Amino acid sequence: GARSSTSGESSRPLVGRYAALAAAVALSLGANLVLALLVGAAMVVNGQPASGSFAAGAAVASVGVAFTGIAAVTAQLASTSRGATGLAGAALGLGFLLSGAGNMLGSPDRDGLRVTSAWPSWLSPIGWGQQVRPFDTNRWSVLGLSLLLATTPVATAGALIRRRDVGGGLWPQRRGRAVAKPGLRVPAGLVWRLERGALLGWAVALLGFGLVFGALSGQLDDLGDRGRDWYATVGGSTQIVDAYRASIVEMAGMAVAAYAVQMLLRLRSSELDGVLEPVLVTRVTRAGWLLGHVANVVLGSLLLMLVFAWAMVGTSGSAPGSLADRLPDLTAAALVQLPAVLVMGGAVLAAVGLLPRWASAISWALFLAWLLLGPLFAPTFDLPAWVQDLSPFTHVPKVPAGDATVAPLVALTLLGIALGALGIAALRRRDVALPA
Repeated sequence: GARSSTSGESSRPLVGRYAALAAAVALSLGANLVLALLVGAAMVVNGQPASGSFAAGAAVASVGVAFTGIAAVTAQLASTSRGATGLAGAALGLGFLLSGAGNMLGSPDRDGLRVTSAWPSWLSPIGWGQQVRPFDTNRWSVLGLSLLLATTPVATAGALIRRRDVGGGLWPQRRGRAVAKPGLRVPAGLVWRLERGALLGWAVALLGFGLVFGALSGQLDDLGDRGRDWYATVGGSTQIVDAYRASIVEMAGMAVAAYAVQMLLRLRSSELDGVLEPVLVTRVTRAGWLLGHVANVVLGSLLLMLVFAWAMVGTSGSAPGSLADRLPDLTAAALVQLPAVLVMGGAVLAAVGLLPRWASAISWALFLAWLLLGPLFAPTFDLPAWVQDLSPFTHVPKVPAGDATVAPLVALTLLGIALGALGIAALRRRDVALPA
């Protein structure tokens, strides 16, 4: 670290092992505090009660605070920022799915506007944020769980720093081949090789959740009137099976959007880790490198949605309807989620291209905001319709409960392409960041 010395005194380090961790944690906590205040103030300006508004802001920020601790640990385990981001992203995806499962299996109230979440929601920091119940009970005490999940892993990360080499991780990197395979000599093949492990992990997770939720569709006849009313509100249909399927596949679409964020942010980590520079000195162009990442994310998102939908088909045999009906219905429900995922991916590309230093924070903040403003969570906060419309997930047709209207799908696709093109153009023009 940097040192200073004076006559007759020994040099003392000004920057030690814990400086980077402390700086990153402080920055994250400060950003989440600002986010909480901004969300609360925005709601007050729109006429909402101050107590509920700032409780909602604190609930949103608490999710970021909790995942700060998780990211602090993954940064010590992995040897590269790519690996650390992948582990943290997997934890975020798991937290989202657990929260969604807890809400879907919960008990709605008489009016169908509130849900008492089932136990899976309490295993997720995102679920804890929802349990604050802004504009209802304002349960500030639940925020203590997020603080606990932040402080305990941060302390653990501090202990792990002493056990690993500077610049390395507790999990060492594997040695590569001396000669690359033919498929690695094109940008798309290289990206596929780097991202296939993460895609496999996401596919296994979505396969498992698809099998579980498909099996649960056979138990919908046991729902009471309140449960049916809640699914009718969220799923957009009085046909309980179709409403349930639309809601569940919508939740999977939001999870796949998290996958897209995680994968596209590797564009930035490739710069910071020094991986990009030696690639671009070859015949690989920036456009080829960028399009290789985009193609892998688009195809990966398509694969994940189909894996989830077809897993639901495979275990929903006891639900009403034949296999011939379920397969095309759930396939269509999966495909209509992709334009919203494309918007999320385009926003990440724009952030990486225009504001690279803040790309990660902006991308995850947008994902979290659009997630909470989306159709599965926004009713909990009683947000105005125009606020909910800010989320691309709000505009996804509720298939198979409703028709797959073309207009919103085209609009979302064009918006995603425009954002992605803006980001790619900026990436091609700006200087590549080099490792310090």
